[in-house]
Amino acid sequence: MNAYMEDAVVWKGLPLAAPRGGAIQDRIIKTAYVIALLVSDILMLGAALRLAYWIRFELRIALEPTVVPSIEFYSQLALLMVAGCIVMFAFGGLYHWPNLGGGTTEYSRLFNVCSIAMLLVILATFIFPTFVVARFWLVLSWLLALLMVGTARFLLRRVVYALRARGHLLVRAAIVGTNPEVLALARELRHHWTGYQIVGIFGIGWAVPPETGNADDLPPYLGTIKDLADVVRRMQIRELIVSASSLHREELLALYAQVHSVPGLELRLSTGLFELLTTGVVVRTAGIVPLIGLKKMRLSPPELLLKTTFEWTLAFVGLVLLSPILAVLALLIKLDSAGPVIHRRKVLGVGGREFDAYKLRTMYVDGERILQRHPELAVRLQREGKLKDDPRITRVGRWLRRFSLDELPQLFNVLAGQMSLVGPRMISPGEAEHYGNHRFNLLTVKPGITGLWQVSGRSDLSYRERVRLDMYYVRNYSIWLDFQILFIKTARAVLRAEGAY
Repeated sequence: MNAYMEDAVVWKGLPLAAPRGGAIQDRIIKTAYVIALLVSDILMLGAALRLAYWIRFELRIALEPTVVPSIEFYSQLALLMVAGCIVMFAFGGLYHWPNLGGGTTEYSRLFNVCSIAMLLVILATFIFPTFVVARFWLVLSWLLALLMVGTARFLLRRVVYALRARGHLLVRAAIVGTNPEVLALARELRHHWTGYQIVGIFGIGWAVPPETGNADDLPPYLGTIKDLADVVRRMQIRELIVSASSLHREELLALYAQVHSVPGLELRLSTGLFELLTTGVVVRTAGIVPLIGLKKMRLSPPELLLKTTFEWTLAFVGLVLLSPILAVLALLIKLDSAGPVIHRRKVLGVGGREFDAYKLRTMYVDGERILQRHPELAVRLQREGKLKDDPRITRVGRWLRRFSLDELPQLFNVLAGQMSLVGPRMISPGEAEHYGNHRFNLLTVKPGITGLWQVSGRSDLSYRERVRLDMYYVRNYSIWLDFQILFIKTARAVLRAEGAY
């Protein structure tokens, strides 16, 4: 065994040695998980269709009340639709393991398959004149199927994450390269939810990587690519993640020539531009040359439509219900200190366009003059962006911030299309430099009233942690992640007042 591998026992708390029987156990777990998905899909689809029937016919909520309900007809149609959807799910890759357990592919395919199923039923009503289906029932069935099946899959995915935290369902991988990108890759992929277990790195031609050999965040060094075939076999490595910016073209070709015949080994290339590729790529071929283009928007049109409709509805209903509370808060602000009720903060939106984000005023209007009396606080504010004991905050303002009530006027920004209910943390033009190259991806989606940054500590987080959480949200956006943040994590964070100051 390579000398460097003798110390390659544990990294970040995970055992690096391949456990005996691990592959067989994982295959059993994957099979059981797919079966659980299948059963869950059947139950959720059936429940969605039955609930839609109850709302449409038993509650008599209808667009066309003259349609006569037939429990026999709709029961038979529901059975046919459930069977058809399961077949379409299978052909759509919704039981194919690479599409499961992480990322947004699973949810995107679910949306597409459910939409196609509904369109097929609509098409059948045109082809067969005697085949009449209540339109409202059909639309309700589609929406409820998306919600219920998606939620069940979202919850089952938590099981996958829990298993990965215990060392199951992880792909054993190694990184090839010796430049700073290797450190960035190791940091990004070391978390169990990525589905990877990074067991080490291979250098190109040095005994020890000259730029990264002493970095604490790096997994063990496994040797050079000359040792690769033997090490891959011994450590049961299944994927090589190559830092393409570390290798010349000839070295990449030589590496591929060495590993392409190794059974069960996959080769993945990292471009070194993952800060820019978060929004996704489009591959097209010109002649025989494959060209990669960058998407300017992270969300697909169906995802954007679903997210916008959902958020506009909640924002409108929220403003109607909360208007008495907003009136009381405005009165308290006026009684507490002089100045306007609404504070306008200049922030960056999609594409870097500036807009005014509305907040209830929580500071004295002469806050800058107050801060000048505390030069040490001014320096800390410039460095960290927040102050825990900020002398500029009013008495009412401190209470508003504690429970995030100062952000309620941003519901108007949501209705104006400038913000989302859930999204990355909004940043001012001066803060953009703290995000480095990641700001290009951050500005491909609307900033959010709440988000992962808020439910994970808010002001207690460093800029580096904020960037990591925002990038995780952008890369892994799904409507189900929005539901989890909005209805579960945000309420808990607000009640605990975590990091609120």
